[in-house]
Amino acid sequence: MTQVTPDAAATRLRRSPLHERHTALGAKFASFGGWEMPLEYAGGGVLKEHTAVRAEVGVFDVSHLGKVRLTGAGAAAFVDACLSNDLGRIAPGRAQYTLCCDEATGGVVDDLIAYWYADDHVFLIPNAANTAEVLRRLRAAAPSSVTVTDEHEAYAVLAVQGPRSGELLTALGLPTGHDYMSFSPARLGAVELTVCRTGYTGELGYELVVPAADAVAVWDALHAAAPAPRACGLAARDTLRTEMGYPLHGQDLSLEITPVQARAGWAVGWDKPAFWGRAALLAEKATGPRRTLRGLVAVDRAIPRAGMSVYVGDTCVGTVTSGTFSPTRKEGIALALLDTAPGLADGDLVEVDIRGRRSRMRLNRPPFVEPSVR
Repeated sequence: MTQVTPDAAATRLRRSPLHERHTALGAKFASFGGWEMPLEYAGGGVLKEHTAVRAEVGVFDVSHLGKVRLTGAGAAAFVDACLSNDLGRIAPGRAQYTLCCDEATGGVVDDLIAYWYADDHVFLIPNAANTAEVLRRLRAAAPSSVTVTDEHEAYAVLAVQGPRSGELLTALGLPTGHDYMSFSPARLGAVELTVCRTGYTGELGYELVVPAADAVAVWDALHAAAPAPRACGLAARDTLRTEMGYPLHGQDLSLEITPVQARAGWAVGWDKPAFWGRAALLAEKATGPRRTLRGLVAVDRAIPRAGMSVYVGDTCVGTVTSGTFSPTRKEGIALALLDTAPGLADGDLVEVDIRGRRSRMRLNRPPFVEPSVR
């Protein structure tokens, strides 16, 4: 995901097919990866929306996420040779978190989900702001047998998240019994959709990939069913993912931050013979990164924010990449990219410069809240 920022020039942004539904609910909008998307809703706000997902069920419109389809002979093998994770770890019918890395530096162009339908069919969901670049790189490398299609605006994506999400989908006759990181084709009335056992909140949840023309019908059906879900904006999605320690592209991952530095080596197929950035990442892994992504929990009453400097004594040892108030823990939490040279360990204290004043933070490896997703 890319960073949420208010944008007065919203008329120049793409809009979700659910925009009118969000307006009717009193949504506050913001620019998100080139799209005008709901940040939070009237009558709720971030805290209530966050709590709904942790305790009940919430529904997010994440239609801004990209959609890229690869078809043709060898499509899965081609994806496996480009992206970091090893498709051999899964099988058709399953999804996988993976990274698109720069060939020369190993920096992260984007993090995305790959849905493996068959050896000749893979569907990718990259982040909104990076979709064009992922497309460009895939198209430039694709063999003549593989077609790379941009379907960014052809589909909407609704994330149904929370401990009662399965109950809600069952009430609509949608499948819920499939394993984590798998997907199933389904029908809701006349609508054909895909139910993916995925999400970015740390809770039990599903993501529905729906033809854009049918998005309103599916949104309305979800909100007419029981248990009644709360509409949730992307600000709550950000606090939820930060509590899990999930990275945000453009802050915790970027072209300047490699998977090794971000502690995302688990999403790299180190034994694969080829993937973009392989040589650079193997070299960095062998020597050890000069900096690593660490978790921080506030000791003092303070809320760390992205861009704030982290100190040990008088020495600046890094920068906060993501920071927020944790509604679940009721304290400040952060991810920070810290130099490895000081030899810091979990439990050690550092200080974060918050508007000219130092506040103590304790190193704490994420997740900050125990995930329920399995």
